[in-house]
Amino acid sequence: MNQAASKPNILFIMDDQHRFDYLGCMGAEYVRTPNIDRLARRGIRFTHCYTNSPLCVPARISLATGLDPARLGLVDNSHVLSKQHETMYQRFRDNGYRVHCVGKLDLNKPDRYNGRFGDRPNTYQWGFTHPEECEGKAHAGSSPTPIGPYTHYLEQHGLLQTFYDDYRSRGKKNGYSQSFRDSALPTEAFEDCYIGRRAAHWIDTIPDDFPWFSFVSFVGPHSPFDPPTAYADKYRHTQVPEAADGIDGKPAWVRKKGEPIQPDEITLSRRQYCAAIEVIDDQIGLILDALERRGMMDNTYIVFTSDHGEMLGDHRLYGKTLPYDPSIHVPLIVAGPGIEAGQVSAAMVELIDLNPTVGELAGLPPQSGIDALSLAELLLESPGSHHRSEIISSGKHFRCLRNEKYKLIAHHDETIELYDMESDPLELRSIASDQPELVCSLHAKLEQRFAEVTVDDVQQSTFSS
Repeated sequence: MNQAASKPNILFIMDDQHRFDYLGCMGAEYVRTPNIDRLARRGIRFTHCYTNSPLCVPARISLATGLDPARLGLVDNSHVLSKQHETMYQRFRDNGYRVHCVGKLDLNKPDRYNGRFGDRPNTYQWGFTHPEECEGKAHAGSSPTPIGPYTHYLEQHGLLQTFYDDYRSRGKKNGYSQSFRDSALPTEAFEDCYIGRRAAHWIDTIPDDFPWFSFVSFVGPHSPFDPPTAYADKYRHTQVPEAADGIDGKPAWVRKKGEPIQPDEITLSRRQYCAAIEVIDDQIGLILDALERRGMMDNTYIVFTSDHGEMLGDHRLYGKTLPYDPSIHVPLIVAGPGIEAGQVSAAMVELIDLNPTVGELAGLPPQSGIDALSLAELLLESPGSHHRSEIISSGKHFRCLRNEKYKLIAHHDETIELYDMESDPLELRSIASDQPELVCSLHAKLEQRFAEVTVDDVQQSTFSS
């Protein structure tokens, strides 16, 4: 019996460090994303999706488990996904799905060897039946010898030493966040192009006798901003938005992270960031074309999102780990059978909510004891319906709560910020001192939300290290 006949496939596409506003379908005329925009026209685009933690490992472990980072004590990239927590990948495997991945997982970052074919034993433990775990950008560039499938590919093509030398030189001055020159590799050898080809090939060749879940995880547009020259050339003179600058009013620990960078350098970084996004968009086009060739488009739910954002020079800051919207606000698009095309939702969504959502769309039994809330009813029955009243996000140095109008940030140094996100979307001026009663009310909600997701006798506090 063909098990795939009655069950939908799941194509879950995630890129790395993609802020919410750098998409054509979000109104960004300065970046070309025709394939992601095509996906948005097929389904529903969410305008208010937020990562539960603006850092790779906490965000990805939380997505895999459906548990908030505060429950798991996730504060940095040193954490490893524990065997005691069931993952969505295991649930799909145990319910009759082939479970594929290609790209970056970051579920065991301290182990720096991914295996020749990206199929180290951990990947099967996490639930993947067809793994190809690739190295992240800095990971791939850290070794002159192969440490995973992508660096093996580079070695086979005589490019690994070139790539290694390039990345070693990039980090010498101010780190990868201020490295804006083009890739030293030809376009076809750029890692996101490799991942896109491998993902499309898997769809082209996988038998159709069982349903499948494919997690495609691009390593860009994460820093260093090093797109292939063929893509960078398209953006050499593109007008990109100027950076917001409100760092003088930020807490001391945030000001210390400020970069001594000039406006022309910020412009360059934003152009390179746009080029890196277009690379990914082209690869998504390849993957969607493979679905069309196999006749699987009508029976596949497609998710596009990112693990966290990128400050990209706003407030003179780069990277993530910060509570401001460029860092915590991420894109989210979902399309597939039964989802009305061309919809836009302002529902407040947390990244972990995608865990039970894809499970429910696939008809998996509900999972108890998780913090995530499924979006399936909103997707299939009522796109304009309510989901969450507010979202929470946390990092090593902050906790924040965001509702439709306000964002409250409680910093580890006891500084409180409050922003009116309707009148001040760039977060230029905190109004905490002007609104003490509102601060008190929202802070109480923040404390309540984190009390609900913290297991004190098992896990460490978010602010404990």
